Amino acid sequence: MKQLYLIRHAKSSWSSPLNDVDRPLTNRGIQDAHLVSGVVFHELPEAYLFWSSIAKRAKETAVILAQNVSYPLESIQFKAELYTFDDRKLEQIIKSCSNSCDHLIVCGHNEAITNFVNKFGDRFIDNVPTSGFVKLAFNANCWKDIADGQTLKTIFPKELK
Repeated sequence: MKQLYLIRHAKSSWSSPLNDVDRPLTNRGIQDAHLVSGVVFHELPEAYLFWSSIAKRAKETAVILAQNVSYPLESIQFKAELYTFDDRKLEQIIKSCSNSCDHLIVCGHNEAITNFVNKFGDRFIDNVPTSGFVKLAFNANCWKDIADGQTLKTIFPKELK
């Protein structure tokens, strides 16, 4: 059994003329990331890999989550290929995970996350919001074989306010 925990980065700022990859979180994004990570703590297993996009907003979201769940910051793997909005690319990256890992957290971007969740989960989600968390389970021993998963849990900031 493989379990995947997808987190869409928190709300980011469009106010500065920055490259997309360099956009930071807004104050609301920081607050929402803390809010969600406080609840996510109860959904995580003891051992897992934690991957994040290299985009500043995803990195900042990953660090907030890691701090709130006592995950070592130096163990987060920042991957350039996770800076994608394409669910097929996201699928390819997830399926490359080592089979010795049964639990994987990925902090990334929409459209990729919402489309991935709707392709692999068993519950339609119109849009995974910023700071949104989705837990999927797959009856597979190898990441490359994941398909037809179960959507076990969603945690969205709006539900917690």
